[in-house]
Amino acid sequence: MWPWGHAAVGYLLYTAYRWFRFDLRPHGVAVVALAVGTQFPDLIDKPLAWQFALLPNGRSFGHSLLVAAVLLAVVWVVARRFDARESVVAFGIGYVGHLFGDALYPALAGDFHYVGFLGWPLIPAIEYDLSSGGFLDHLFALDLGSLALFELGLTVVAVGLWYHHGCPGLWVLLPGDGRPAPEERPES
Repeated sequence: MWPWGHAAVGYLLYTAYRWFRFDLRPHGVAVVALAVGTQFPDLIDKPLAWQFALLPNGRSFGHSLLVAAVLLAVVWVVARRFDARESVVAFGIGYVGHLFGDALYPALAGDFHYVGFLGWPLIPAIEYDLSSGGFLDHLFALDLGSLALFELGLTVVAVGLWYHHGCPGLWVLLPGDGRPAPEERPES
């Protein structure tokens, strides 16, 4: 999945979580944490593999469910101390949504070997056709087939929903515009 697809899936998942759990829309700092979570595995793996050759490929360390479980457990413990649990939940939804988003296409195609990154390092690193080069090299190799169009469609839906929700998170990054913060139910 591409960054915009991960962001879209994360926002849709988090919106569903907030709606079913609290009957509320996404809000504030948690949406920023969500956005970071949706990109987090690639922010770790892609530079360390493509630019610095420190990881075997662009889906290894940060894309491992083992690493995600340990990281999210540690972050949860810290967040409880600072009463930031909702932000960690949002980050976790984005992070885990990213992992399953990357696993979706190979799983649907029956290429279960390419889902092995979820078990790294217990499952050896996978050799990909595009194992070297930077982000632009991969971007220029983008196939504008049905999968890319599906991701773009998800992105349009997610951006429309985000806009309908009042662009949550944007006002955290751009403070001082005078917009009132909507009420948010206290964390449980």
